[in-house]
Amino acid sequence: MKLKAILMATAIALPGVTLAQETIDLTIASSHPTTIPWVGMMQTHFMAETDRLLAETGNYQINWNEAFGGTLYKANATLSSVEEGVTDVGWVFSLLEGAELPLSQVSSYTPFSTNNPPVQLAVMQELIDTVPELKAEWEEHNLVVLGLTGTDMYDLYTKKPITSLADLNGMKLSAPGVLGTWLSGTGANPVDGSLTTFYTDIQTGVSDGVLSLALGVFPSKIYEVAPYITKVQMGTAFSGAIAVNKDSWDALPEEVQEAMRKAGAYYTEAHGKDLLERPVAVTQRIIEAGATQNPPVTLAEMPQDQREAWVNVLPDLAGNWAKDMEAKGLPGATVLNAYMAGLKARGEAPIRDWKAE
Repeated sequence: MKLKAILMATAIALPGVTLAQETIDLTIASSHPTTIPWVGMMQTHFMAETDRLLAETGNYQINWNEAFGGTLYKANATLSSVEEGVTDVGWVFSLLEGAELPLSQVSSYTPFSTNNPPVQLAVMQELIDTVPELKAEWEEHNLVVLGLTGTDMYDLYTKKPITSLADLNGMKLSAPGVLGTWLSGTGANPVDGSLTTFYTDIQTGVSDGVLSLALGVFPSKIYEVAPYITKVQMGTAFSGAIAVNKDSWDALPEEVQEAMRKAGAYYTEAHGKDLLERPVAVTQRIIEAGATQNPPVTLAEMPQDQREAWVNVLPDLAGNWAKDMEAKGLPGATVLNAYMAGLKARGEAPIRDWKAE
């Protein structure tokens, strides 16, 4: 940065009086391209809303230096790049930061709990606001969280059709970070990766398919190499946040900080609604786009008894995670139980009642 203020004289109605509008240079970046919906909404919602709010007074204007699509850093460096000031504002991919953001992984160890992204994001925001240790794990990395991101429902996209849970035995399935644990007990072997690597991994035989989501699969064209879609409805996950480097944040005027906070809340709400509504249409677009390829894209629903079998074959992911957190001096049990209670209080009915004793 980093922050650079340029005074611009702006005439107002009173004779001989001018106001100085301060233009602030900020870099905003991501590891993923803007074709990925939650990254594109950083432009259309977070940045645009910040600009709109600041324009109401005219005191400040942000000159955004955009570096999306991995031009500054890749998916394995989203946290460190914001922490170290490589960018002022960036999307932090928390799913790949289990070691650095351990409590933020609670939704990753509670599959089949909710398919409702707005509810999940509301619960996660509540936890960040009420559990000091959860908020602190972001602040300790020199980050200020502005807006939350989540996923749409996780399903299977594979090279061969899946008709039952038994078909997963021996398969290599790509999954982002800790979500590979959702394959535990199925006989499938998780392969760590992200939307930026899935296509090549499947194409080259590193994996036989992917545990992923429609909003990421469509722009990444993963259906070209994994044409068999099995709707499992494994649930959604908290995936990260738009965050700002704390040093950059502290240098911002209070009015700009307030505008960015409001824009972050607006982004979270709009993003959650988008995650709930868009996947149905996007899945249809995947089917249409892959209709003429060989083999064509096909869609199948995993039978309910097989979904339940999957849930039941999983080890006590959440309970074991909570115990591991407690052993490290972190309130894993508190976070897990509060997370599940928050979902239920908002009307969700998890297939498996994950909890810590």
